[in-house]
Amino acid sequence: TNTVIATVTVGAGPFGAWVNPITNRIYVANTGSNNISVISGLSNTIIATITAGAVPVGIVVNTVNNRIYVTNSGSSNVSVISGFSNTVIATVTVGIVPSGVEVNSNTNLIYAANQGSNNLSVINGNTNTVTVTLTVGISPLGVGVNPLTNGVYVANGGSNNISVIDGNSNTVIATVTVGLIPLGVGINP
Repeated sequence: TNTVIATVTVGAGPFGAWVNPITNRIYVANTGSNNISVISGLSNTIIATITAGAVPVGIVVNTVNNRIYVTNSGSSNVSVISGFSNTVIATVTVGIVPSGVEVNSNTNLIYAANQGSNNLSVINGNTNTVTVTLTVGISPLGVGVNPLTNGVYVANGGSNNISVIDGNSNTVIATVTVGLIPLGVGINP
């Protein structure tokens, strides 16, 4: 019907949202209240509020292991949340001002774009540790992953380009010039 069927009040300054289609839960990063709202897609109500780091902005769900990854731009880390218990189970230190985040569920690798340090942190989802940090363009903001090809794409807002990364070798294999201030990358695998 293309009509609003519900309005759910969340924390202050909602910025990023992600859906887990398997559990029908929606996760919202609230930058102003430093927390994550968990919404039931069945009842359209808040079922949990999880404290995150300072200024959470990016959020992604790994549907394979039901873990949620949140970039906290004010504390330069990533919160790892269990979707089963709705609790933070690990905090991973990354670069300065992390923003965009994406996961490759096939490899269980998480990619956090660090806007303030012009790099990309690659996190191993099994150990919750940074395995490699890759230099990309200026002010990386968004990340996209193709799980079929293991290609990783980083939108560099300050240099108006996309860094293309081979996820197998963790190397930048190309840089593609795009329009002004790219913010995000969407992938059609």
